[in-house]
Amino acid sequence: MKKTEKIAESKNYTAINIGSLEDVKSYSIIHPKLNKEIKGKLFLKELTNATGTEISFTTIPPKQELGYFHIHYKGEETYIIIKGSGYYQVDDDCFPIQEGSIIRVAPKGVRSLCNTSDKEMVYMCIQSTMDSLGEHTTDDGERVDHESKFKDLL
Repeated sequence: MKKTEKIAESKNYTAINIGSLEDVKSYSIIHPKLNKEIKGKLFLKELTNATGTEISFTTIPPKQELGYFHIHYKGEETYIIIKGSGYYQVDDDCFPIQEGSIIRVAPKGVRSLCNTSDKEMVYMCIQSTMDSLGEHTTDDGERVDHESKFKDLL
């Protein structure tokens, strides 16, 4: 099983390196509810000390499905297809997906996906609590003056 590399860390951030997209298939987890190894899966919450989101990367080999359907109680998920193509199913709706497809699923949506291509599928899933973004993006911040360390790097 591949290990992530910590790049840097301080009180306001944690930076890690997971490697290239090809490396995602080298990770695996022990699923806490199934108590079995899931290959090609990497969760980032604990590795980055995140408190508001869970982000994961998953690979699905060619001509295979994820292997299970699931729901959440509070977690809204956004799936971003990075590589490959196939189909995504939410409840009774099944639709085609491909590199660049983005699917947002509410907690109660029964969901799963499959890879119908001859190439490995890689996707990222971002999970957060539904309706938790009262203020976001430009409403939740402001520009500040700060010395840039980029001058000598460019």
